[in-house]
Amino acid sequence: MNFSVLLVICVLVVILFASMIAILSRYRKCPADKILVIYGKVGTDEFGQPRSARCIHGGAAFIVPVIQSYQYLDLTPISMNVDLRNALSKQNIRINVPSRFTVGISTEPAVMQNAAERLLGLKMIEIQELAKDIIFGQLRLIIATMDIEEINADRDKFLIAISKNVEIELKKIGLRLINVNVTDITDESGYLDALGKEAAAKAVNDAKRSVAEQNRDGEIGQANAQQEQRVQVAKANASAIEGENKARVAVAQSEAIRREREAESLRQATAAEAVQAAKAKQEAYTAQQEAEMTRAELEKATQKADVIVKAEIAKEQAEIAAEAEAEVIRRKARGEADAIFARMEAEAKGQQEILTRQAEGMREIVKAAGGDANAAVKLLIAEKLEDLVAIQVEAIKNIKIDKVTVWDSGQNAEGQTSTANFISGMMKAVPPLNELFKQAGMELPELLGKEIAPDSEPEFIESESIESEMTA
Repeated sequence: MNFSVLLVICVLVVILFASMIAILSRYRKCPADKILVIYGKVGTDEFGQPRSARCIHGGAAFIVPVIQSYQYLDLTPISMNVDLRNALSKQNIRINVPSRFTVGISTEPAVMQNAAERLLGLKMIEIQELAKDIIFGQLRLIIATMDIEEINADRDKFLIAISKNVEIELKKIGLRLINVNVTDITDESGYLDALGKEAAAKAVNDAKRSVAEQNRDGEIGQANAQQEQRVQVAKANASAIEGENKARVAVAQSEAIRREREAESLRQATAAEAVQAAKAKQEAYTAQQEAEMTRAELEKATQKADVIVKAEIAKEQAEIAAEAEAEVIRRKARGEADAIFARMEAEAKGQQEILTRQAEGMREIVKAAGGDANAAVKLLIAEKLEDLVAIQVEAIKNIKIDKVTVWDSGQNAEGQTSTANFISGMMKAVPPLNELFKQAGMELPELLGKEIAPDSEPEFIESESIESEMTA
């Protein structure tokens, strides 16, 4: 039994280890000089279409077994000789443009996708031949739009045009142009050689003409120099004599000017001293005046600080105290209002609950009365009848009548005495039981009494005129 369990554990460990190795073997790292192309089920693009492949430059990715596979694209540069022969220029002159191009697979995301779709699985030599065909076509197209002089003289423009056109076409298959080098440009008709000879002859003639002109200019310059020398010597001698005379006159004039200026300077110095002394006194007075004004301003500021600032502080304190008191009053009023609101809300809720309960009781009474509202009201009045009668009795129970005097002892037209009328009126002031039932919309049961017909006459008992005291 133990051996079987151990065997099962070993088998599970082996299976787990094999699974881990299989999973790790599907995790692929991408070297810096390659592009990892994962194809199969790799998701969709931004338009919701299935992607043909996913390209990774650098990093790593997990290859899902069965539904995905992978290959590498080599980023090694491809150098090739493009020996273009008999290309027709704009002047219909055929030229030879031997050059060397260096291309490689691009690492731009969109261009990498093109390379994965068009170059995956091709060998280096096949990629080289494909690029060479594209370069040949673009070179012929560029040369057909340019003059030979322009191609030969302005190499930069020619190379820029090659780079621009060839780069666009190479990106369509996933390549990029790394470098282009045009070694030499020749033609079979000898046009370029003739241009070279013409340029050389022109350069030689220009050089000879320049030498002759320089020799001529040298001889003329030498003669002009000798003439200028003699003229300058004569002018120098005359100028020297004239200069001596002018120098003597200038010395005399300078001496006179010196004396005059010395006197003027002495006068100006004396006047300046007097002016400076006056200015010094004026400045002293001005400074003293400014000092007095400053002292007055200082005194004024001191008084203002002692009086106005204290008043402003007191004012601010009073404002703050008033604001605080107003805030206290506002908060107290707000609290009282909240309390009143809460009490009234509670009373309203209690009243609502009472009315709700009363409504439920009335609903039950109406239900007990078979749904007849009038019958339910009669039931309620019948229930309260005892209380109503008690109230009637209570109304006259405590009436105190100290004395009743009847002056007329005769009978009226109906045969009743005044005393009988008085007692009858007091009793009629309280509604009889029969009237209460009528007001409630009910009839008094016969066992409690029977209503007398209106045409029947009640019997009255004659009584004598009495003077009595009724005390309750």
